[in-house]
Amino acid sequence: MIRKLRACAILFALLIVIGSISASAFPTEKTTEPQKLKIAGLDVAAWFPKHGTPGPWPVIIFSHGFHGCNTQSLYLMTALSQAGYAIFAPNHHDAVCLGTGRLGKRFTRPIVAFQDAHGWSDKTYADRDQDIEKLLNALESDPHYKSSPFDLKHVGLVGHSLGGYTVLGVAGAWPKWKDPRVKAVLALSPYTNPFLLNKTLGGLDAPVMYQGGTKDFGITPFITKPDGAYAESPAPKYLVVFDGAGHLAWTDARDTFHPSIDEYSRAFLDRYLKHKTFPAPLTKKHGDVGTFERKQ
Repeated sequence: MIRKLRACAILFALLIVIGSISASAFPTEKTTEPQKLKIAGLDVAAWFPKHGTPGPWPVIIFSHGFHGCNTQSLYLMTALSQAGYAIFAPNHHDAVCLGTGRLGKRFTRPIVAFQDAHGWSDKTYADRDQDIEKLLNALESDPHYKSSPFDLKHVGLVGHSLGGYTVLGVAGAWPKWKDPRVKAVLALSPYTNPFLLNKTLGGLDAPVMYQGGTKDFGITPFITKPDGAYAESPAPKYLVVFDGAGHLAWTDARDTFHPSIDEYSRAFLDRYLKHKTFPAPLTKKHGDVGTFERKQ
């Protein structure tokens, strides 16, 4: 069993490295270009609803994967902004593609190996937590943004892979990171092993939706197993596993599942940030979904 877990973790680490290159270098869809902003010293990509969209606009912070970048999932950022959300995506310290479409020069090993989850703690990638805190604090305090239609009473976090680890931590999976401003967390193929080992997912203080794939071998099994991330998380919670999706399904590198990812993601955020009556996708399983579960 230990060998199998190690093999899955090693495969996951390889997928992250491959994904960080592919997601930036081979976009497959036409997307709306983001605004490039400098906020609290961070390089931030931002997407806003089209002119004339009634406010206030709930705010979403997107956290990219290891060696990804803030523009790795343009299709989803565009879809969410068109649905009436203001999206802010910072480049974390480990970002490589930096939105240029080319591999950068800061390719490094993880701070702690992904296969060594026992070595992870709330100090591991704490800079990512700090990025989100600085960004939210600046949006609240900067007069330029305070006069905007942003609704900072309804903040959602979205993260892919290591970004999923990040947003779960900020939502309460690492108690020291917990930010009460977070009202919903969307974890896309998130790295959850450190939380499982430390049994901290019970500290989540916001509704959560986990998305995974049947070919996301290094990640999804740790979400779906009987004592996995979904089981350990408090309700309300959702689990969507796409049949045939791999680790890159949530980036621009693979577009097969994008329509369904968009629909489930929007429905979840609409329910918990806009307080809409249960949107249809939260009550049914699409044809490309292998597993769909929810608990209120």
